[in-house]
Amino acid sequence: MKILAIDTSTEACSCALHIDGETQARSQLAPQQHTKLILPMADELLAEAGIKPNQLDGLAFGKGPGSFTGLRIACGVVQGIAFAVDIPVAPISSLATLAQAAYIESGNKHVLATIDARMEEIYYGYYILNEQKIMQCEIADQVAKPNNISLPSTEQWYGTGSGWIYAEILTNNLGTLLQNYTIDKYPQANAMISLALESFKQGEVVSAENVNPVYLRDMNIKPTNIGLTH
Repeated sequence: MKILAIDTSTEACSCALHIDGETQARSQLAPQQHTKLILPMADELLAEAGIKPNQLDGLAFGKGPGSFTGLRIACGVVQGIAFAVDIPVAPISSLATLAQAAYIESGNKHVLATIDARMEEIYYGYYILNEQKIMQCEIADQVAKPNNISLPSTEQWYGTGSGWIYAEILTNNLGTLLQNYTIDKYPQANAMISLALESFKQGEVVSAENVNPVYLRDMNIKPTNIGLTH
């Protein structure tokens, strides 16, 4: 399959192009610059591969939770392309992408993925590796104060993501069930690819008009179309 994936849900802006088992990616930690960066990243990857958007089989994007503005940008980009070339879209949880990266990079199979939600809150999700080597959500992604977060089982868990700026509170709450954690991790489009491939395999995709973000605090965000040339 040929899949273009993007994530602009946090401070990191990233894009990945997967073609028949090979993935190339671009990423930059650039708060408030996603509008300027994401389309050139996508154009570069497509140009280097020698393909146009109408040759893609599908798209994937970080649907959230995350930054209000960042989620609107990602939705606008994929919706614009999907409408233009009539291809399906796989909406992927930004927290699932974090969890998948934790498995890819360190082999962690039980992951508490977090994103700083501001307002002294955290977006978080519990993810466990399934038989297909895909991080699967055990409980729906949520938002809460860090001192209200606990673990759903007696397994050893690994923490990842920007929500671990509240590490002192979280480690006190989670105790010996917490194996370790990493703070400076953000959702990356290259880690989204395996999740997107599984979504396409399972038919968990949507058409352009049904592309919507998940913000948890506000489920009624409307995307703004931004498209690539085709």
